[in-house]
Formats: sequence, structure tokens, C-alpha cells
Amino acid sequence: MQNQEEDYLPSLITATLFEGRQLAIKLARKSIGAIQTDASVRQQLRAAYATDTAQLIASAHVIAVEFQTIAQANNYWRTKD
Repeated sequence: MQNQEEDYLPSLITATLFEGRQLAIKLARKSIGAIQTDASVRQQLRAAYATDTAQLIASAHVIAVEFQTIAQANNYWRTKD
């Protein structure tokens, strides 16, 4: 069993957009793991949401919100005007 107190997020700062997106996905996955701590239940639920368009869109929305937070923390990757 994974330690829920593990510091998997030392910073929101990333070097690139791609790293920011990967971090957003990781945060979304960690949130689900924190909410549903039973791995076998999460495994059973995958079949249901894998074929449910509404649930997939909701999952994508969660990642988008996480990505927005990361982008703001990175000053939108320090774009120069």
C-alpha cells in the first residue's frame, strides 16, 4: 500500500508545458487515490467509466483544472511579450 502522506508534489513549477500537463494528470490520479483508497474498488470502477462518455469528459475537466492551476503557478511558462 502506498503511503498517502508521501510528498509527491514538491513544487508546481515545471520546465515545460508537457511537464505541466503530466503533473496535472498525476495530481488528478493522486486525488482519486486519496478519495477511493481501495485499489480493488478503483480497478472495478474502471470498466464503468472507460465506456461512459460523461465520466471521461468529467475526468478530462479535472485534469484541465489542475493544469490551469499549474500554468498559473508557472506564470504561463514565463512567456515574453
